[in-house]
Order: sequence, then structure tokens, then C-alpha cells
Amino acid sequence: MTTEIIWHGHAGFSIKGSTEVLVDPFFSGNPLAKEKAEDMNPDIIAVTHGHFDHAGDAVAISRKNNIPILCSFELSEILKKENAQTIDINPGGTVEFQNLKISAVPAIHSSSYNGLYAGASMGYIIDNGDVKIYHAGDTTYFKDMELIGSVFKPDIAMLPIGGHYTMDIDGAVEAIKLLGVKKVIPMHYNTFPPIKADASEFKEKAELAGAKVTIPEPGKSFTF
Repeated sequence: MTTEIIWHGHAGFSIKGSTEVLVDPFFSGNPLAKEKAEDMNPDIIAVTHGHFDHAGDAVAISRKNNIPILCSFELSEILKKENAQTIDINPGGTVEFQNLKISAVPAIHSSSYNGLYAGASMGYIIDNGDVKIYHAGDTTYFKDMELIGSVFKPDIAMLPIGGHYTMDIDGAVEAIKLLGVKKVIPMHYNTFPPIKADASEFKEKAELAGAKVTIPEPGKSFTF
């Protein structure tokens, strides 16, 4: 089955196979978003960490569609108090949901939600039986990406390139080398002035490192 991917700007993606997962839903206040939170109808939401630009619309979408939010244990406990359904997970864990297998892996970043400690920041390996996608979350590159690449063997990596809060273009190229991944989608750039980055520069450097890069357009779907 073909997997359809839609970038919602920043780190937000809809990944649509027979089951649809929405990762890091940030629509309200996102200048790149072409859709609205109320238009989303996924089967499950996956949140990498608690910051507003990743978890921002998760509760509203969860309530509207009566669906769970996959997130860290600490963030799960917070979101339960907002009457959201949750599935808690931490790095090293794997959850099976419908035909999805979602594994949490480390990310190097902070995490808070409305001023409260929100547990570990994470990336996710999302396996829908058709394709394995590594959504790195907010992170720098780190040596254990070699293990993520060798153990999970992702087909596609979604990597932040904006710098300042995460790795920049050159850092993301180092991540590609560590992961050994051949298909890459840049994310977490150009939303705000501190994370301005040139995706075409990333594409050129990444392809020299042996990866094919798809530069997404907000709201436009593409397939793998």
C-alpha cells in the first residue's frame, strides 16, 4: 500500500496508510500551516515532546476525534487532566496500534508543557507495514543514531535542519551519515526567524552524502 505524507509546517506530519498518524500537531499560531486543527481526522496522534510548537493542538484534536495521544509518561499524566486520551511511552518502548508499530527512541532536547516538566524528548520509528519512518523530533545529531539506523533500518528520516533549538543543516547531514538512511525529509525550519534555513542547501549537501531529499510544501501531499 502506498503511504501518503503531508507536511503541516514545522515538525508536523500526517502519515497516511491504512491507519493515519498525526505527528506533532502545531496548527494554531503556526505561520506555515495550511490546514486547521479542526480539519484533522487521524487515528492516533504522536507527540515527541511537550513544547507548544509540537503538542499545541494535540488535546483539541484528540477530544474532537476521540483518539489517543502517544507521548511520554509525564506528558501523558498532564494531558489526562485535560480530558485527553493518552498512551504513555518512553524511549525503548514500542506500542502497537491497529496496523502500526511505533517505537520511541532518544532525542537530545528539553521538554515542558505549560511550564510543567513533560518527561523525555523522543523521536519515533513509525512502521505501517509499508514503510518505516524515523521522525527525529527536536534533537541534535548523536552517536546512537548509528544504532537507530542499524536496528530499525528506517526507509525515510524526517530531520530538523533549522538550528538554534536543534541541529542545523550540517548537523542533519551528519545525522544522515550516522543513520545510513537513503531518503530524507527536512523539517523544523523557517517557522520563526531563529530557525531560518535554506532547504535547497540542505538538499545539495545531503545528496552529496548519499541521500535523496524531498523538500515538502506545507499542505501538499507526496507519496513513497
